Amino acid sequence: MGLLHWKGLYGISYHQILLISVVYGKLEHHLHREAGKSLLTFEEMTTLLTQIEACLNSRPLTVLSDDSNDPSFLSPGHFFIGSPLVPFPEPDLSDMPMKQLSTWQQVHRATQYIWNRWSKDYLKSLQQRSKLTSYMMNIKPVVVVLIKKDNLHPLAWRLAVITEIFPGKDGSVRVANVKTSDGILKRSIHILVIISIE
Repeated sequence: MGLLHWKGLYGISYHQILLISVVYGKLEHHLHREAGKSLLTFEEMTTLLTQIEACLNSRPLTVLSDDSNDPSFLSPGHFFIGSPLVPFPEPDLSDMPMKQLSTWQQVHRATQYIWNRWSKDYLKSLQQRSKLTSYMMNIKPVVVVLIKKDNLHPLAWRLAVITEIFPGKDGSVRVANVKTSDGILKRSIHILVIISIE
């Protein structure tokens, strides 16, 4: 039996329940691993859950703009506040020992830990969908993608637009040039995740 019990999933089709379980099931696992070993007050637990909620609501749903100079995506946060969720700047606390951290810093460290693990699992689940796997091999330019990257701060998703593709001998695309805010980079398609398929 899990740590959390989900209610109110009536009237949803089976495949939608599976997608919800992918998104929230991994989160529940990471929350239990990180916060389950510490005693948090009501206020600290509320802060942690609110920050995790912001992480979940920052995930990309679909593309808003495929402009190569400024790609953007629609997230659940857009429905709540009308714009993307923006995090407060926080120092990276993942390398510091727990004994040296204040309680407030421990809550932020837990958020960073859960974000790092959950975002990797979420991107991996997007890549493993059967429709995306066959589509990735024949990807075309001017598609907005997410780049898998370690150590991004919470609520940050690395967006890029494919500008050029490099097919292998079998005709399947293996490498692509992507335009990011840092310039044009050459990346393997295995670290690129398509946000949505037309």
